[in-house]
Order: sequence, then C-alpha cells, then structure tokens
Amino acid sequence: MGVKTALLAISDGDVRPALRGATRSASDAEELVRGLLPGRDVTPAGEGTLRDRISPPDDLTYAAVLRGASVVCDRRFALERPSRLPAHLLKAAGGRRITVHAMDSVTGWVSFGVWENGALVRSLSRTGTRILEHIGTPYDFERSADPTALGEEALRALFGFVIAGRPHPGDIHAGGVRLHGFRVEDPLGQEQALRQAMSSRLRHALHRRPLTTT
Repeated sequence: MGVKTALLAISDGDVRPALRGATRSASDAEELVRGLLPGRDVTPAGEGTLRDRISPPDDLTYAAVLRGASVVCDRRFALERPSRLPAHLLKAAGGRRITVHAMDSVTGWVSFGVWENGALVRSLSRTGTRILEHIGTPYDFERSADPTALGEEALRALFGFVIAGRPHPGDIHAGGVRLHGFRVEDPLGQEQALRQAMSSRLRHALHRRPLTTT
C-alpha cells in the first residue's frame, strides 16, 4: 500500500504543540467538518487515530478539534496543486495558518502548502520526474530529491511526526492523537468524476519528462 497522507490543519501558528493536547468532543469535530465541507451529507463513522486515518478511503473524513488547532484527514485535501485550495477554506480559517500535506509513495508524489493570513507562502507538488507546482521560497527541509523522503521530512517539519521513517526524539506520537470519523458524501454524486480526473492527470504526470517547473 505504501505511505499515503491527506491532511489539512488550521492553527494559531505552529500546529505541533496543539497535537500534543487533548481532542475535544465529536460534536465539535462534526461542526468543523460540516463547515469545511458544506453541502455534503455527514454521518458519524467511528473513531481512529492520526496515524491510521491520515489518508482515509474516499467519502470518509477524520477530524479533531484541539486547543489552538483543527486537523482534518480527507482525500479531498490531497491536492495536485495546493494553490487551488478552495476559497471557502481560506475564509473559514479566518487568517489563521493553513497547512496541507499529501503524498503517495507508490506513485512517487508529494504535495504540501502553507498559508499565512490568507496568503499562500509556500506550495510544492512534485513527482520523481516533474514539478507540478512550485510557489514561494523553499524550506530548509526541502533537500531530498526523492518524493517519499521529502514527504516524510515535510510531515515532520510541518506536523511533528513521520509515518514510515524512523521517529526522532521529541516527535509526536501520531497514534495517540484521537480523531472522530464521519462519512461525508456528495448528494449530487459529482465528486467521483473529479477524483477520477485527478488520478488520470497524476498517472500522466508520472510518465512525463523532463523535470520542469510550471
């Protein structure tokens, strides 16, 4: 299966301290999900942890409201181009930091983005052979040319933990961060077509050369 992530956080600055705190109620998480994914049918779907639900199946969302941050795992946020984050999410953040992270080690793709006060400050999306998006100044951790290694370094730097890499002293224990799950479905049935289109574009990108910027 490899390593996959589909993660969004809205936080009062660095999200890492918040992930060490307690998760609030399921009703708080449901209110968050309904606000970030409007117009969908939302029903409870059990619980999980940040480690084992970091890339849930389609139409499942796992979320936590913590002190100073909200975290949501949903494949809708695994964006080919982070700069295309829907405008209503920027509005919902109310000027707080937004951080997104997505990767798929099987296809060799990684994507992440950071917004401050509603403005995109860094976005990168790349495969092993092509850069799909490159906006802003690279972070210090962006040294690896391998997308999977880069994805793990980005996950540690931005969220404080890794999935497949060796934990460092002081890393957050993602398995200890409790998430509330929800089935979140588009009643109009349009999202499946969009997901298929994105998958097709990514497969096409994997076979394109040379490595170029856009």
